[in-house]
Amino acid sequence: MELTHYQRFLPHTLGVGESYFITFRLAGSLPREVVLRLMEERELLQRQNTDIPADNQPRKGFFSTFDAVLDRSGHGPCYLCGTAEAAIVKDSLHYADGPSYHLLAYCVMPNHVHLVVHLPLEAVTPLARTLQRLKSHTARHLNRLWNDTGRVWQRESYDHRIRNARELTATIAYTLNNPVKAGLVTDWQQWPHNYWREE
Repeated sequence: MELTHYQRFLPHTLGVGESYFITFRLAGSLPREVVLRLMEERELLQRQNTDIPADNQPRKGFFSTFDAVLDRSGHGPCYLCGTAEAAIVKDSLHYADGPSYHLLAYCVMPNHVHLVVHLPLEAVTPLARTLQRLKSHTARHLNRLWNDTGRVWQRESYDHRIRNARELTATIAYTLNNPVKAGLVTDWQQWPHNYWREE
C-alpha cells in the first residue's frame, strides 16, 4: 500500500485502499486556549505512548474534546448550515466522489464538517491534495457569497484511518448522529446536511 505521510500539529498517514474519517473546521472556530490545551493533551499522549508509532497513537480523547467544543458552537463563525453555504460544501464533497475518493457519509455542522471516505486503489490524487483543493474551492465560493476575502478553513484537518468494518459502521453512525449529539435535532434523518451512501 502506498502511503502519504505528513505532519503539522497532528501526524497524517494516508494510503489508498483504506477508509478515513476526516474533520475540518472553520478558521477561528476554537478559542486559542482550547487549541493550546488540546496540543498539551496530545503531547502528553505521545509521551505516554513512546513505543507506539505516531500515526497509531490513541487520539480519541483528543478528538472527543475537540469535537465537543465545536458542537457547542460557542466561539467563532457558525454559518455552514445556512442553505447556500451548506450547498457549496455538499456540492464540492459530491464533486470529488469517484475520481478522488468514494464518499460514504458526511455531516455539515454549523462550524465543521465530518467526512467518511474510502480511497480506491486506483486513486491518482493523494487525499491530502484532494482536501486542499476542496477547501480552496469552497473557500473561494463562500467568500464570494459573503463578499469577503478572509481565510475560511483552519489549515489542518483531523483524520483517522478506519481499521475494520465494525469501526466503519460506528464511524458512519457517529458522523450522522453528530447533530443529535449537539442538540440540533432529535433524529439524524431530520438534519438536512447529512449524507449516507447506503450500500
